[in-house]
Amino acid sequence: MTQFDEQQLAAEGWFRSLRDRITAEFEAIEAEGAALPALPNAPDAPGRFQYTPWERADHSGAPGGGGTMGVMKGRIFEKVGVNISTVHGQFNPEFAKSIPGAAEDPRFFATGISLVAHMANPHVPAVHMNTRFLVTTKRWFGGGADLNPALERADDSALFRSAFEAAGNRHDADFWPKHSAWCDEYFFIPHRKRARGIGGIFYDWLPADTPAEFDKHFAYTKDVGETFLATFPRIARRRMAEPWTADERHSLLRYRGLYAEFNLVYDRGTTFGLKTGGNTDAILMSLPPEVVWE
Repeated sequence: MTQFDEQQLAAEGWFRSLRDRITAEFEAIEAEGAALPALPNAPDAPGRFQYTPWERADHSGAPGGGGTMGVMKGRIFEKVGVNISTVHGQFNPEFAKSIPGAAEDPRFFATGISLVAHMANPHVPAVHMNTRFLVTTKRWFGGGADLNPALERADDSALFRSAFEAAGNRHDADFWPKHSAWCDEYFFIPHRKRARGIGGIFYDWLPADTPAEFDKHFAYTKDVGETFLATFPRIARRRMAEPWTADERHSLLRYRGLYAEFNLVYDRGTTFGLKTGGNTDAILMSLPPEVVWE
């Protein structure tokens, strides 16, 4: 049995507890919206998460951890996935060259939570959030959250960005300026010459090699999760009862093409999961349930 150290166990436990609270909140929103108009193919009853555990083998064929895929298809949440994973083992030699600290020693540990919500109502924005802790010969945190509205509402965008600005400022005056700019750069789609969404935060390689670094950047990573939990459900609740037109729904389906293109072509998490033998369905749960390209 693989033994994890205190930091690894703390991060893994936090991501699991955050998953439990987020999924409970999303199910509560589904229940609150039970009587609202829904898509023709929506279930009659409010959606509930279905959980599928999975395991992986590492590059050498040895057991390499796994995770749990949680997916809900409901009336408010057309499709939402909230996944957790804890994987370990060895990177394959070529991929190791691209990971900090892995070229010297291919052994690694990674634990995290990943969330993508695609909403039925085009007035409720799609959203993405993930946070993670990685260990090679180096240790670091990464993550981010970004809002992806098909029909942007300025007050929703302002609420989302200001909440994460406040979260960054609670930990380091440089975090919000740096991580919001990184988000805008990272979630830009070069072949479309436009951003995927309206921004948020993105960060990576926040060092955790010393106890002080671990404590500071784990605290920030936890705050990112808490900020998401306090912010996105508020946006969803205030928009989910708004009526929509067929044209607005079509605009949503066209917008989802941007999301699919980014995740399949540019997203680091997709590449990391596939290159480390992760569960393919869990990795691709970020793709929307219905999309239009024209």
